[in-house]
Amino acid sequence: MNQSMISAAVTMGQLQYKMDTTGHNLANLNTTGYKRRDTSFADLLFQQVNNQPVAGQETGRLTPNGIRVGSGGAIAQTSVRFEQGTVRETGRDLDIALTEKGYFFELTPTDDGDRRFTRDGAFYLSPNPAVENENLLVNRDGEYVLSATGTPISIPAGHEDLLIRENGMVEVTLPGGAVVNAGQLQLVEITKPQLLNALGGSNFIFSGLEELGLEEADVMAEAAGTDAFRQKALEMSNVDMGRETAEMLLAQRNYQFNARAISIGDEMMGLVNNIR
Repeated sequence: MNQSMISAAVTMGQLQYKMDTTGHNLANLNTTGYKRRDTSFADLLFQQVNNQPVAGQETGRLTPNGIRVGSGGAIAQTSVRFEQGTVRETGRDLDIALTEKGYFFELTPTDDGDRRFTRDGAFYLSPNPAVENENLLVNRDGEYVLSATGTPISIPAGHEDLLIRENGMVEVTLPGGAVVNAGQLQLVEITKPQLLNALGGSNFIFSGLEELGLEEADVMAEAAGTDAFRQKALEMSNVDMGRETAEMLLAQRNYQFNARAISIGDEMMGLVNNIR
């Protein structure tokens, strides 16, 4: 395989990864709280070929001497973009949108004790296995949504109304009209979102902070009580369908261009083989 084929084949593999990422974004266009992913490319190492040892024969040359033979392009970085998604009214009591960028709900920690965060505010009620006639606020996977005190939010069963104020305070109206305070939703401001790792299901954790010499206070701040909640609405994904479609078409064209480079390289080798 000649150098041009190697370069094209390497680049095609990386372009496939780019198309997979774009396809993943498009597949999650309507996923609440989903944050799109971006990929960026960089040149791989190239080889400098100094094929003209006589400097006097390069008089008038404006470009650097020699030839630079590249090895193709590669994905330099895949990053999650945390721009605010559109907020859509749903009319459902347990749908909560965060209206400010950088803030996250907190869920119960992972089995390893890592704190989990999400922007997906589609919540539900699940019976409390420890207390009869009491429900706990959970996400779509049944994981508990935490309050500002670090405990699950409990809602009395059979309540008549549920109100979530702009600051995340949860108020429940019981039969008979009595109003009880069910707690305040936890809110965390992530100050270094580029260090978040996706867990799937629009959930994120910090991992490897110790290796980076960072503490939790360096990457997040407790923000419970901030006016960032909006009941009966959901934050949709921040995927722009037009932009992603254009990215997909561009990646396909680049893939086609590199495939053609391999085809032309093969034709050239065929011509050489047939020379008698």
